[in-house]
Amino acid sequence: MSQDDLAEQKMRFMFALRSKGVTDARVLTAMESIDRGPFVKGIFTDRAYEDMPLPIACGQTISQPSVVGLMTQALDVSPRDKVLEVGTGSGYQAAILSQLARRVYTVDRHRRLVAEAKSIFEAMDLGNITAFTADGSFGLPDQAPFDRIIVTAAAEDTPGPLLGQLKVGGIMVLPVGQSDTVQSMIKVTRSETGFDYQELRPVRFVPLLEGVARDN
Repeated sequence: MSQDDLAEQKMRFMFALRSKGVTDARVLTAMESIDRGPFVKGIFTDRAYEDMPLPIACGQTISQPSVVGLMTQALDVSPRDKVLEVGTGSGYQAAILSQLARRVYTVDRHRRLVAEAKSIFEAMDLGNITAFTADGSFGLPDQAPFDRIIVTAAAEDTPGPLLGQLKVGGIMVLPVGQSDTVQSMIKVTRSETGFDYQELRPVRFVPLLEGVARDN
């Protein structure tokens, strides 16, 4: 692909984000500065700048860029925030968050995905991301509480341990619903007295599974 073609694809990529409702200037800047290309491998590399989810290793997917943008926008990350991401996947979402937050902790149950994501973070010099292989449904108690939590796999209900690791005033964004039906993107805000739930839009994500995977 020529440089002109690549530039045109990236321009269309940013236009697609705006047309799907990603309007926050900081989120758009972060998504412009983090190239999606390195996170897409194999036969799908030439589709890296299309607004579509794509398969990655371990039976997982890299999310549709507009969904990444909308989830990030709903998370409303501030520069001093400590963020937990459950479901590292390709590492693309964590890389976007690294441009917006003070520190990003990301966990995935697949060792291979964490290792590959770490190598991309290192190549991109994203030093404020820490990636772990762990059961993300339990969060990261040692690093809690978090200002923001984002979950990139669908639970049937909001995981209690993650709610418990959210600071008062904190926000969590996650897909909720059965894995074989359309799910809803939910925004949870913690107050002094409890949790406020807001349904944002229908989405479709891989299911949130417990335990560390044995396939790697």
